[in-house]
Amino acid sequence: MRVAAKTKRNIFLVWLLLVPAGLWFTYQTFPPHFSGQWLDVIAFLILTSVVAFMPMVINNTPIFLIQWVSLATFLSFGLFVEMIFAQAAVIVLLLRLRIQKEQLFRIPLNLIMFFLVSLVSGGVYYALGGQTGPTIINNLHSLSLAAVYALVNYFLNQVIISFYLYFIYKSKESYFGKDFIVETVTTFITMPLGFVLYMFYNQQGLLALLIVAVPFASLSIIFKLYYSSEKINAYLQKAAEIGHQMAERLEVDGVIDLLIQKLSEMLPVDYAYIFDVVNEDELQLIRRIQDGDHELPLNIPRIKKNEGISGFVWSKGKAYLYSTGKQWKQYSKGYIPANAESILAVPIRRNKKVIGVVMLASKRKRAYEKSQLMIVDILCSYFAVAMENAKHYEVTKNQSERCALTKLYNYRYFEKLLNEEFNKLFQFERKVLSLIILDIDHFKAVNDTYGHQSGNEILRELADRLSKLVGSRGTVARYGGEEFVVLLPEANKAEVFQMAEMIRQAIANWPFTLHQSLELTQQQIKITASIGVATAPEDAEDPLALVRHADRALYVGAKRAGRNRVAEYSSC
Repeated sequence: MRVAAKTKRNIFLVWLLLVPAGLWFTYQTFPPHFSGQWLDVIAFLILTSVVAFMPMVINNTPIFLIQWVSLATFLSFGLFVEMIFAQAAVIVLLLRLRIQKEQLFRIPLNLIMFFLVSLVSGGVYYALGGQTGPTIINNLHSLSLAAVYALVNYFLNQVIISFYLYFIYKSKESYFGKDFIVETVTTFITMPLGFVLYMFYNQQGLLALLIVAVPFASLSIIFKLYYSSEKINAYLQKAAEIGHQMAERLEVDGVIDLLIQKLSEMLPVDYAYIFDVVNEDELQLIRRIQDGDHELPLNIPRIKKNEGISGFVWSKGKAYLYSTGKQWKQYSKGYIPANAESILAVPIRRNKKVIGVVMLASKRKRAYEKSQLMIVDILCSYFAVAMENAKHYEVTKNQSERCALTKLYNYRYFEKLLNEEFNKLFQFERKVLSLIILDIDHFKAVNDTYGHQSGNEILRELADRLSKLVGSRGTVARYGGEEFVVLLPEANKAEVFQMAEMIRQAIANWPFTLHQSLELTQQQIKITASIGVATAPEDAEDPLALVRHADRALYVGAKRAGRNRVAEYSSC
């Protein structure tokens, strides 16, 4: 979640105006309750720092169970000492999380929150008649008010966090998520430790810190292990779902896009790269994400084995995790942006052979964990199978939809496309639909004179000319024999006639080269074509009528009129 630069400056300004003055006010109004107990105070500070150094991170939100130590510190030494310790705990926590330069505003932001929480909860406690210091151990009234202090402390903390999320981070996610539930449960479980620590400290001295700290440390470790295992289970379940989704994709691009999309949702990904092994010695970059843009990289030099991070991963067949730029920048080939820090690179294996590499990069240091490396490795296994299936499907689909000789679409595909386009016409998604049918003039004579191999050469070269001339404006298909069709959505009569005339001239004005003629010498011959055009809905109200009328224009208007010409359909 990004925060505007102006907001960051305002946060620092508010901290500067509020917290130092507030600490001085607290010291004057609620002076600390200790005399010569510096060793005890330092021991409590160490305990506070240790607790702050052991946070749980849930949904990228750090949760550290500091409230129980704060309660014992408050009851033992007063509000000012508790306030100073809370400020120190925030700094320890954020240093432990190794926040980046652009996140430094979080230090004053959290210092403000903990200052306000300490001041208000402590102020409520004192206003209700509560006291602090070792003398209240037998004061039931103050001890009962300590529970009020703890509740006010917790709920005010949640109110300020929700304010930060909605008004500073502009988050639209529900506040009452998993991290809120875990923090609430763990806070109320550990809160009694604060009362126990306070009572033990007054009876046993500093030994109480060790007695209470050990169970807390054990509890923290149990919570962290539980959450880590739960997080891994969630990742595994998500990986299985993604694997099923990839298996359902029947196109190579669809499988690649889905993998990148899901990895970006699961992990902090600023840059993503997918490499394909194109031969025994080279990797080709086939897809990347940079600054949120999906790209099909062009003119990127291929990478050899042991060259760059991806080449090294390919060569070793092992996954690698880099936490900072210093660890990998000496190996980089330069296509990874300079502001990237963390890198996670995983080989894609199929039948025990590396067939590609997936590489993810983040601008954050230490953005990835070893458990995430394992999950990406599993996803790459699913990805390899899905890619192989998609490639087989595309080959089969091409074979069923393409003419083996010309590589153009065949009659089956053209018929399906024509019906789809007419449906769009009926649903007013198209205004007009035009069709060109062309037939090579005297093609039988070409075959008889130069041989059928030469005839095939002409068909292939004609298909290439048509594809280049029509481009993305329409679809070219081989209709049968020496007949070709061009379907042009949103092309009116004038436009389709102009296109047909350009096609006629491209055929008639440039000779065709024959390499396999009967004379066994390279020859150039000229051919011509007759062309018929028709437009729907003006000339036809259904697909068959459009084809029939364009065919009629071809034979009646062009062939009978002398060939090598374009004719429009006419009902007369």
